[in-house]
Amino acid sequence: MDLLASNVWLSELSVLMFSINLIPISNPILMSTTPVITKVAGPLVVAKGMRDAQMYEVVRVSKERLIGEVIEMHGDEASIQVYEETGGIGPGEPVERTGLTMSVELGPGLLTSIYDGIQRPLAVIEQQAQSPYITRGIEAHGLDREKKWDFEPRKKVGDAVQGGDVLGTVQETTLIEHRVLVPPYIRGTVVSIESGSFAVEQIIAVVKTDSGKEEKIALMQKWPIRIPRPVKHKTFPNKPLVTGMRILDTLFPIAKGGAGAIPGPFGSGKTVTQQSLAKYSDAQVIVYIGCGERGNEMTDVLVEFPHLTDPNSGEPLMKRTVMIANTSNMPVAAREASVNTGITIAEYYRDMGYDVALMADSTSRWAEAMREMSGRLQEMPGEEGYPAYLGSRTAGFYERAGIVDCLGSETRVGSLSVIGAVSPPGGDFSEPVTQNTLRVTKVFWALDAKLAYKRHFPAINWLQSYSLYQDNLQEYFNREIAENFTENRMRAQVILQEESKLEEIVRLVGMDALSPKEQLTLEVARMIREDFLFQNGFDPIDARSSLRKQYLILRCILAFMDSAFPLVEKEEFDFSALQQLSCKGEIAQSSFIPEEEIEEAFSALEKTIVSQVTSLKIS
Repeated sequence: MDLLASNVWLSELSVLMFSINLIPISNPILMSTTPVITKVAGPLVVAKGMRDAQMYEVVRVSKERLIGEVIEMHGDEASIQVYEETGGIGPGEPVERTGLTMSVELGPGLLTSIYDGIQRPLAVIEQQAQSPYITRGIEAHGLDREKKWDFEPRKKVGDAVQGGDVLGTVQETTLIEHRVLVPPYIRGTVVSIESGSFAVEQIIAVVKTDSGKEEKIALMQKWPIRIPRPVKHKTFPNKPLVTGMRILDTLFPIAKGGAGAIPGPFGSGKTVTQQSLAKYSDAQVIVYIGCGERGNEMTDVLVEFPHLTDPNSGEPLMKRTVMIANTSNMPVAAREASVNTGITIAEYYRDMGYDVALMADSTSRWAEAMREMSGRLQEMPGEEGYPAYLGSRTAGFYERAGIVDCLGSETRVGSLSVIGAVSPPGGDFSEPVTQNTLRVTKVFWALDAKLAYKRHFPAINWLQSYSLYQDNLQEYFNREIAENFTENRMRAQVILQEESKLEEIVRLVGMDALSPKEQLTLEVARMIREDFLFQNGFDPIDARSSLRKQYLILRCILAFMDSAFPLVEKEEFDFSALQQLSCKGEIAQSSFIPEEEIEEAFSALEKTIVSQVTSLKIS
């Protein structure tokens, strides 16, 4: 058994042993002593009388029944991470065990929803609280129990099924068909299945397992947030996640099923870049996690997203989006849960065979929540006070990304791409969260505050950033876009690197010290920066470029350089004549050419460039 297969087997075994909320961890009826609080320290509550409790068991703390989770056990005492404000809670108050693990509800109704960190819909919270402020002790289901969904079976009575098979479908939104899956731990024969309108808790099918037990299946299933959903195996990522941003797709591409990081200082554009990725990437489902960001930033997202239009379909973007809002003024402990909640929902849609993109903004706030809880638990601190297990927790999160062969008898491929924003203090990329993230992600999009202040969007530094997926994707680009796509990308990167060296010379001795050839390099580098890498996020055409259009723009810029190169090698050539050509203005405006006109327009532009440049040839 190879390592990957053994990991899948262990994952499935852990699911069976852990119980997916269907078999309680322990029987609450047999709990003899009533647990009580002995200590409260911010989000950490210590309770005694918890000898029979299990790790990660959900509990209700105090008379207000605040949601908490057991994170450490010492004999009779349990340390509980509470996901709500604990002010006013004191020793002696009761703790109620549930015998269940922290899980999410998976089923129709997830799309278009906006949740807090523990999957409570914000609209329901507001309705129950009758206030714009979140009050404590509110209980809310993740999925609407009243709404009916039209279920169309794909299996019939007598069909053999196994975990991951599609029992039937529900049209969740006009963009996404929700595939109702057989839970991963079930294998057997369908003994009944119905079509019609059902609420999420109603039984739509019964499967008789190989052991003779009858398993009832509803539209909704639950899954523990800390256990990755099992798959057959992960496959080699060889297709790009097309983002529409030229600097990302051409210079630093990310594969579908890949993991990437966007670190940057305050105000450099992390949130804006992730919002653009959510809107323009070719992922079919978006999960957006606002983890510990400032309330006003998340408010902008919540206000703007419902009004955004999906450029692929013209429908509202929210019809393929799930949002989790856990801002900096919400309880710290819930930040950790929000990340796991979001990626479990993303895995669920991946298992249906969709390409899913998850945006986490920002993982630094998630790490800060772990640091606070670690300090409260009096654990030995690691670098800069972060817990020693920061690296393993970070790796555990990003490694849930991937392109996979989904469970089930049918052939179905799904992908989950994870893009995490990192907010290093002062833009210091050497701090622990950034470094631990870079160890497990293969794409590094370094945001630059200087570029952001110059209004250069996206403000991604082309000298610091990198992508380790370029070799994986080279064959795809050269086959699907153009044979010299990779060659042109490499040339552009070399020109930008040469520019940084020549700029040092210019600062010391001035532009006059450069040869015409070096001046041409600087001019072409400027064209790449301003005409290719810069995009107008407010223009509907320039905000998103297809891979073919990106290739054509860059090809025209390099055609300008190739045509001018024989001229600048002659000492008597007047470089200012080259700068006055009108084709340079046409190149600058080429990013605004509509997609349906690009082939004809760029073919004409390339002829114009060659004609104008060669007309300067000295006889």
